[in-house]
Amino acid sequence: MNNHDLLVSLDIGTSKVRVIIGEVHNGSINIIGVGTAESQGINKGAIVDIDQTVLAIREAVDQAERMVDVTIQDVFVGISGNHIELVMSQGVVAVSSENKEIGEEDIYRVTEAAKVISIPPEKEIIDVVPIEYIIDGLSGVSDPRGMIGIRLEMEGTIITGSKTIIHNLYRCVERAGLKIAGFYLQSLAASDIALSKDEKNLGVVLIDMGAGSTTVSIFEQGTLAGIRSIPIGGDYITSDIAYALRTSTEEARRLQMKYGCGMIEQASPSESFKVKRIGSNSDLECSQIDLAHVIEPRVAEIFEMIQAEVIDLGYHGEIPAGYVLTGGVAAMPGVVELAREELQAPARVAMPDYIGVRDPAFTTGVGLIKYASRHTAPREPMVIEKEAVLVSSKPAVKSQTKSRNKSEGMIDRVKNWFSEFI
Repeated sequence: MNNHDLLVSLDIGTSKVRVIIGEVHNGSINIIGVGTAESQGINKGAIVDIDQTVLAIREAVDQAERMVDVTIQDVFVGISGNHIELVMSQGVVAVSSENKEIGEEDIYRVTEAAKVISIPPEKEIIDVVPIEYIIDGLSGVSDPRGMIGIRLEMEGTIITGSKTIIHNLYRCVERAGLKIAGFYLQSLAASDIALSKDEKNLGVVLIDMGAGSTTVSIFEQGTLAGIRSIPIGGDYITSDIAYALRTSTEEARRLQMKYGCGMIEQASPSESFKVKRIGSNSDLECSQIDLAHVIEPRVAEIFEMIQAEVIDLGYHGEIPAGYVLTGGVAAMPGVVELAREELQAPARVAMPDYIGVRDPAFTTGVGLIKYASRHTAPREPMVIEKEAVLVSSKPAVKSQTKSRNKSEGMIDRVKNWFSEFI
């Protein structure tokens, strides 16, 4: 990245669409703009209404733009869901430079070589996550740039997803007047904020508790080892409250946000409130402990399902670094205590440590900015001040031509290398 860049993340969730503008300066991040809108076109993390989703994206973008007086052009988008699959792969190339120094071009080529795998026609490659590089048989290299070698190998994880879901995301973002700078797996992005390096190495389970679904991601030896999505989240808790108290979904969501408690023992019997009931002129007097009796069984069920998924992924014993909770549901009082009780393991809640976004619900959005700052090649700034003179499209055309010429030159060098080898 450049020394001073502005990056924008777009987190499209079941209940909210969040846009975050981050200023990246010499590796440090400063959050300068946030936009949030109610999400109407998403169900369990999947787009079911493009028009409603586009409206929500535009509303969130407008809020973020007004906060810092900029025009957003490109965004980094997070993706998740039960369509995500991990495939192990390996790429091998010969170092192309004359002095055999490994550069960006070699890393690009070995990454592309790792992508040459057989995947179902309905799937598409989202990202490649390197596990380690191997230089002339020397394994365990995390960053081979600048090192000398003849043969470069990379072992990595190929992340694939549904073409239909990915293309629908593209359609929504483009119809909202934006360009996608990159697609990243939400679990990887969130892990940059939620997890420490030691936790990833020891073994840890990251639980993203959203409104429509719960994502379970296992990290081991520093990399993502497994991922599952459970189609149950905070919306189920809202439905339980609405059914039990005979109230509207909107009122149930308000009660959940303001008075909700995930564990009966943590709830206060003195905290009381009135509930507007459907089909009745009189309000119901209710306490937080009454509400907790509705919420705890559902949250406990979610943790039981999480534990079953972890076991199904092959982790039968104790998780060394325990469980880390994030997402909107994790912010509810009593949830982390119930997690420790149900999972019989250490558990904590993770959230971004930045002013304005100190909430587990913003972990993915902030994580996308941090992840993009580390994994994106140098590029033009993605936001332009409104007062600035409009930039013509010619530089973009030149940039594309330059990139194309570079790719053609790389192909010619590879052809020459094969000719010499033969």
